[in-house]
Amino acid sequence: MVEKQEVLAIIPARGGSKGIPGKNIKSFAGYPLIAYSILAALRSERVNRVIVSTDDEEIARTAREWGAEVPFMRPAELAQDHSTDYPVIVHALKWLEEHENYHADVVVQLRPTSPVRPRNLVDEAVSILLANPKADSVRGVVPSGQNPFKMWTIDPASGEMKALLTVPGIKEPYNAPRQSLPATFWQTGHIDAIRVSSIFDKESLSGDTIYPLYIDPKFTVDIDIPSDWSNAEATLLKLAAEAVDPANMRRAFPSQPRFLVMDFDGVFTDNCVIIDENGVESVRADRSDGLGFGLLKAQTPVECLIISKERNLVVAQRAKKLGIPVLQAIDDKATALRDEMRKRGIRAEETIFVGNDVNDLPTLDVAGFFVAPSDSHPEVLRRADLVLKNKGGRGALRELCDKLIARWRAISKE
Repeated sequence: MVEKQEVLAIIPARGGSKGIPGKNIKSFAGYPLIAYSILAALRSERVNRVIVSTDDEEIARTAREWGAEVPFMRPAELAQDHSTDYPVIVHALKWLEEHENYHADVVVQLRPTSPVRPRNLVDEAVSILLANPKADSVRGVVPSGQNPFKMWTIDPASGEMKALLTVPGIKEPYNAPRQSLPATFWQTGHIDAIRVSSIFDKESLSGDTIYPLYIDPKFTVDIDIPSDWSNAEATLLKLAAEAVDPANMRRAFPSQPRFLVMDFDGVFTDNCVIIDENGVESVRADRSDGLGFGLLKAQTPVECLIISKERNLVVAQRAKKLGIPVLQAIDDKATALRDEMRKRGIRAEETIFVGNDVNDLPTLDVAGFFVAPSDSHPEVLRRADLVLKNKGGRGALRELCDKLIARWRAISKE
């Protein structure tokens, strides 16, 4: 049996950033920048402990508020503009050994300046390292944006250009088709997973044998100068459903779901309305959703309810056809949901709410699980526990019905 490895996440965050003052605790898409790295570690199944190495009391206070440990303050000589990562990590490891007799097997380094990370990134990196005993470290990489085989250096004395790299068998790689050149990769700041033994034995944060963790290039964000900030925030908001995001605590799917409550527009419909010359409104719905509810009713004990802000007859007609009770003209959906749960004797952990816009968000604090169609408002996508693959009015509810049926089938076999 392989002995369990102790995995320590270290987040380096000095306080003296000159390019972006206060960078590590500056608000990034609504939350302190450092929170994204802390939560990437805390939400990992592999990481045993999360510490922040900082010389700044305000950073330390913010880090503790977000769940990280700050057992020491980093010495000033290790928090200069040109301080490198190696002595910072070694200082942390030696301090923990000397003061707590704590020994880690693997260090995961998470730089705050690369905050947009896939949710499973940390666990993947550690898994790759532990699955390859010869590996000293694992480093996140993406395909190079520019091919280095077509790059040059310039001799300062003669002014002549010299090819940066050579390729065996290719006389002039800088003139060769890109397809004939070796694939190259750029290291990102997302993650490094390193064996502690390699750090000390080889005096390196990478060692000799480095394995790659391939990262989708869409997650590539490195905040260095002020102009990087807004672009990075836009990337995070676009990828919120896939990335580690403090706006979302992503609760587990209910173990015994009994109450499915749904908004109407943008959930049962594609959020569009057709109005004829007489002012009569009509909407588009998906027949597969209707079949899904029929199967859900026949195969599970899940109760359904529609809570809609709309005051239109079309809502009542669609609800009647599907055999689902409906509450209309509801401005405060959270209170209405809480009242309906109380009437039915149903608990939060048994309740799912499906919404697509910001007026549905107050139900997050009432229902135990919040679901959003894939075309929901960006802030809803950030905070939803589950983002469906399908759009509202285009099979989203059928997708959820299938999940609920599968869950109850699993329950029957337990």
